[in-house]
Amino acid sequence: QSLMELHKRRKAVTEPEARYYMRQIILGMQYLHSKKIIHRDLKLGNLFLTDDMEIKIGDLGLATQVDFDGERKKTLCGTPNYIAPEVLGKKGHSYEVDIWSLGCIMYTLLIGKPPFETTSLKETYSRIKKNEYRIPPSISPIARNLITKMLRNDPPSRPSVHNLLQDDFFTCGYLPPRLPTTCLSIAPRFTPALLNSAQRKPLHDINNAGSTNSAAATLKCEPASQNDVESPDFHMDDLMKQLITLIDSNPSQRRLIEMDEAEDPAANPVLWISKWVDYTDKYGLGYQLCDNSNGVLFNDCTRLLLYNNDEQIEYIDKEMSESYHTLKSYPDTLTKKVTLLKYFRNYMSEHLLKAGANMAPKEGDQFSRLPFLRTWFRTRSAIILHLSNGTLQINFFNDHTKIILCPLMGAVTYIDVTKKFCTYRLTQLQKHGCCRELAHRLRYARTMLEKLISSRSTTVRQKDIA
Repeated sequence: QSLMELHKRRKAVTEPEARYYMRQIILGMQYLHSKKIIHRDLKLGNLFLTDDMEIKIGDLGLATQVDFDGERKKTLCGTPNYIAPEVLGKKGHSYEVDIWSLGCIMYTLLIGKPPFETTSLKETYSRIKKNEYRIPPSISPIARNLITKMLRNDPPSRPSVHNLLQDDFFTCGYLPPRLPTTCLSIAPRFTPALLNSAQRKPLHDINNAGSTNSAAATLKCEPASQNDVESPDFHMDDLMKQLITLIDSNPSQRRLIEMDEAEDPAANPVLWISKWVDYTDKYGLGYQLCDNSNGVLFNDCTRLLLYNNDEQIEYIDKEMSESYHTLKSYPDTLTKKVTLLKYFRNYMSEHLLKAGANMAPKEGDQFSRLPFLRTWFRTRSAIILHLSNGTLQINFFNDHTKIILCPLMGAVTYIDVTKKFCTYRLTQLQKHGCCRELAHRLRYARTMLEKLISSRSTTVRQKDIA
């Protein structure tokens, strides 16, 4: 994964997340600049994420080394949305171009798009030269101030990479010690108390404060930013357009099918449903995600989630309001539902085979927020499951194959009869073709999605469809 995949799934991230990523990028750039190296192509796609959500700076193909103090490089290079004005002006450039790129990265993380992006390369370059960009009023003053400093037109007036971490953005805001992998697809949860404490305490005093919050009987969390709120139709229209475009290209009718060319592991789904049990004749549908978290979609349209630490629970009421508790401390009104949740969890663990790899809890998972099962229905051929992050999953009964569609990444994951797990970009399948088996399942997915869209309902379950 890279920050580009994060950006495609999330668009904008929260300020604590931006602070977490920016700090690591800056530390890496401090090292490069101390070795007299200018990266010259810093962008989201060159910032890679490990399994522990740590940043690694890559692709130094355009990097250069400064041979003497004051040397100015003349090469025109970089990526349009991140390129500094002095590079475009061919006036000579140095370390400051990386600071400019850091400003573009921070802007993109917080706002959801690059500051100078347009549909025209010429217009983008014109805006860069004029320093023409807008920071929305929703961005905090300390974030706005740091972005403005890094995007100054005059290179010497930008802060050096060695001074950036002393800025108020880092010293006066909450910096999470770790982030969960669920952040790749859905906003984390930070309590207002935790965020407010950053205004009063040094960061080293509060970096581990999040781990104690799970003991609270009721935990209200900071709402997700506007950019993190799911689309009104949970991305169904976007997915439908993608499927229609692919299916109309007749991908299985190509003379030469090169599915390997369409494969893209970076687009793998972060979370999908690995187990489920239907008990809707009495209570609801229970399910387990691939990270070992569990959930129940009850017949009364409420939801209860148990995180993979087997301690934190989340209750979502009929109005979609979230509240957090623990298995040891929760309101009496939830007693029956917690009991049922435990029953579903135990049944699935003891009796059902798991689809997908185990994902053990990691440090930082106290900030996890899970997508929930929005709606589902069964046909004679399959069960169709739609998650709140837009993921559409179809499990076929006859051969136990599965497809997992992600509209945000424009990708489909196909788990075939041998349980082989492959993820393909839909646009690349259109270009390179696909096997008949996958094409058939994609056509079926379009038909099922049409039924979901026609219902436009967030009800617990559609009636069984013949």
